[in-house]
Amino acid sequence: MSVKKLRSQAHTIFRAALEAADPASAVLRHVRIAGGRLCAGDKKYRLDSFDRVWVIGAGKASAAMAQAIERLLGSRIQGGCVNVKYGHLAKVRRIELHECGHPIPDDAGVRGAQRIAGMAQDAGQDDLVICLISGGASALLPSPAPPIILEEKRATTRLLLASGATIHEVNAVRKHISLLKGGQLARLAYPATVLSLLLSDVIGDDLDVIGSGPTAPDSATFQVAIGVLEKYGLTGKAPRTVMDRLESGARGEIADTPKPSDEVFLRVQNLVVGSNRLAVEAAAVKARQLGLRPLVLSTRIEGETRDVARMHAAIAREVVLSGRPVKPPACLISGGETTVTLRGEGLGGRNQEFVLAAAMDLDGVANVVALSGGTDGTDGPTDAAGAIADGATVSRARALGLDPARYLANNDSYHFFEPLGDLLKTGPTNTNVMDVRLLLVEK
Repeated sequence: MSVKKLRSQAHTIFRAALEAADPASAVLRHVRIAGGRLCAGDKKYRLDSFDRVWVIGAGKASAAMAQAIERLLGSRIQGGCVNVKYGHLAKVRRIELHECGHPIPDDAGVRGAQRIAGMAQDAGQDDLVICLISGGASALLPSPAPPIILEEKRATTRLLLASGATIHEVNAVRKHISLLKGGQLARLAYPATVLSLLLSDVIGDDLDVIGSGPTAPDSATFQVAIGVLEKYGLTGKAPRTVMDRLESGARGEIADTPKPSDEVFLRVQNLVVGSNRLAVEAAAVKARQLGLRPLVLSTRIEGETRDVARMHAAIAREVVLSGRPVKPPACLISGGETTVTLRGEGLGGRNQEFVLAAAMDLDGVANVVALSGGTDGTDGPTDAAGAIADGATVSRARALGLDPARYLANNDSYHFFEPLGDLLKTGPTNTNVMDVRLLLVEK
């Protein structure tokens, strides 16, 4: 089999993963109407028992989720507002889609968050609030706790992302400098009934981490948030207003985020409708249909991107040399979300950096292709979802005067792959269930 065909198969398998992560389908698989009841997971709600139905939320996939809910409930919806990333839209009539910034929150996001908070607060005991949360909701639902201002919250987020903090750690801090995250949106909506539909973009599908858990009990505390900043040496770099709030909270001077025993959660259901696992399973099915032996390494991969890439490359080399842990033709598949510690000033994202690091370790290895892509269609602050490479990529790059080690050191994977024509571009997918990584190995 030619490398060209392997590359084509990699693209086909990635598209299958995207289709499985379709947010509208995910919603409709878990939510339906039967006998005048809204059935969500194992719970049923009598629709005639509610005065009004509101739809709120945030996330890169939440426009498509809103479209599915409108299709299901139609005129029963009183109104709603959902914050979405610029360009990540869908056709809706009763729910306002409010475009705003991601991954760095902006003023438009704050305005949308205020409108969402107002709807939640206005909901009464006999109302149903459907909350749609998907990947990116943390940045797309910015509501800084005064006197913290948005720029100070943005600065804190940038520090955490640049330090290599995990999504769990970033969210622990963001929840405690916000008015909506960490169960606080549910607290605003109480005593209304809240049904949250979650498209998970976090490892383990932890309810309090997906979108920073706006309707879920929070397991973190102010002291935990301080600990994250201490771990990465950021206590002296974070804005003073941020540290003042966290320290006041740790002293008990500010109410913490609501915990599992809080009464607000007696009227809240959090239901995960889609995840990275489903996307990875679909990739495995498609690989098998194409005549490859699929092997799912894990859907819980995290850690430093370039280290994870080299581990994947080492497994691919082992498949080539010994047929272990799977005989070729094979497709190694993994999911999850790695982190990049910024050392340079280049342009790229964790998926592009993964493929660059893998390509360097696979240099000269025949009949191997590596692809890594973000299911949201956006890898870092770029217009690419990721990249694709094979055993000849490094030699092709050097022929063009590109030094892969220099581009990796400068976190400049985008400009490495761009002249090679090896960027993976899907455009906005209106979904987000983390990343899918593929290594195809032929005999």
